[in-house]
Amino acid sequence: MQSNFLSRFHIVKKAESTGWKPLFLSFLSLVVALIIGGLFILCLGKNPITVYGVIIDGAFKVARTGAYVFKTIGYAIPLVITSIAVSIAFKMKFWNIGAEGQMIAGAIFASYFALFQSQLPHWLLLIIMLIAGAVGGGLLGTIPAFFKCKFDTNETLFTLMLNYIALSFITYLKDGPWSETPGFPGIAKFAANARLDIVGGVHIGWIFTVVLVVLAFVYMRYTKHGYEISVIGDSVNTARYAGMNVNRVILRTMFISGALCGIAGMIQVTGIEHTLGESVAGGRGFTAIIIAWLSRLNPFVCILFSMLFATLTQGCSGSALLKLGLSPAVADILQGMILFVILAFDFFMQYKIVYRRRNDA
Repeated sequence: MQSNFLSRFHIVKKAESTGWKPLFLSFLSLVVALIIGGLFILCLGKNPITVYGVIIDGAFKVARTGAYVFKTIGYAIPLVITSIAVSIAFKMKFWNIGAEGQMIAGAIFASYFALFQSQLPHWLLLIIMLIAGAVGGGLLGTIPAFFKCKFDTNETLFTLMLNYIALSFITYLKDGPWSETPGFPGIAKFAANARLDIVGGVHIGWIFTVVLVVLAFVYMRYTKHGYEISVIGDSVNTARYAGMNVNRVILRTMFISGALCGIAGMIQVTGIEHTLGESVAGGRGFTAIIIAWLSRLNPFVCILFSMLFATLTQGCSGSALLKLGLSPAVADILQGMILFVILAFDFFMQYKIVYRRRNDA
């Protein structure tokens, strides 16, 4: 009886909203998420306004030792680039879950020149490292695209598994060929010549990011390639009927998507880490997937949501919460609650639950 009752509920996709309405609803979901997060804080016996104030202070306060806001922006830079990268692939309905691995691949390729070719002129070295990072990420992105075109493999699982292969390769390099001291795991710090310059308090990667956002928006919205991506995303059969070479578009798009992730890896390893380690991606590739969906695959909106996640991460540091007598674990719980509320809101923006009676057609 209960099973029959539940079977009458159906999930139905809503008509696609256009214009600024989806973006408005996305920001409304953020407000609701913050309110629910505030209720959680209230249950802990703390003032939500005070806690949120500490988070914002921890993300943007300017201290004597430096500006926290610069650290927050630095954290957001790879999020912006990788979210744009997966947005391009998602526009084509190619589910690239491998941004993490592609970012690592770009960092590895760039690190080779930072470690073994650091005698090159500074700007020439940075350009070579940028190209190397793009090639490394692009090649890793092309692998699942090739198998998708050739054997119709599942790109979601394929790209996901490549993440762990890329991460394990860093461990191999750290313990073996690139080890600074034989017998002891660890890769040497990059020479100053192989590090990104500081412009406006943040490494120069923020300029690359702004340029990439504009180029990605124009590419997706106003170019022939962007149009082909949209058509394939809507219907592969329609694209073939229109004479498009679907396999070529898939390979090209995934190379671009992977290359952008590789550039993010290069920027992270030369602008923040200054060495190659397992933390170079730090889960940013997975966070970028969420940002891309919340941004409705819009590169400019990716900046806003990337800053939101960077603020939550940097502001919810354990030391900041300890000042209020809260466990550092509260930061993870709070971020998780806010994230789930936003995702739930996103689901109901796209779908609705319909109850059908027995006599309904």
